[in-house]
Amino acid sequence: MSQHPTPSLADGIADAIGFVGGALAGFWLGQWLGMDIFAPGYGTPALVGIALVGLGGGLGLHAARRWQTSRRNKPSKD
Repeated sequence: MSQHPTPSLADGIADAIGFVGGALAGFWLGQWLGMDIFAPGYGTPALVGIALVGLGGGLGLHAARRWQTSRRNKPSKD
C-alpha cells in the first residue's frame, strides 16, 4: 500500500490559483485572437475560445502541482 501525503489547505489554494490563473490566461489569449466565448451560438470562434480556457486551466493546474512537488522535494536548510 503506497502512502500519499494528505492534501493541505495550501495545496488546495495553490491548485485553485493555478487553475484560475491558467483559465484567465486562456481567456485573454482567446480575446486577443478574437475568440469570444460569450458570443451568441456555438460557432467555431466560441468553441475555440472555450477550448483555450479549458486548456489554460489544465496547464495552470499542472504547473501549480509541479511547483508543489518541487517544493516538497527540496532539501531543508536545517
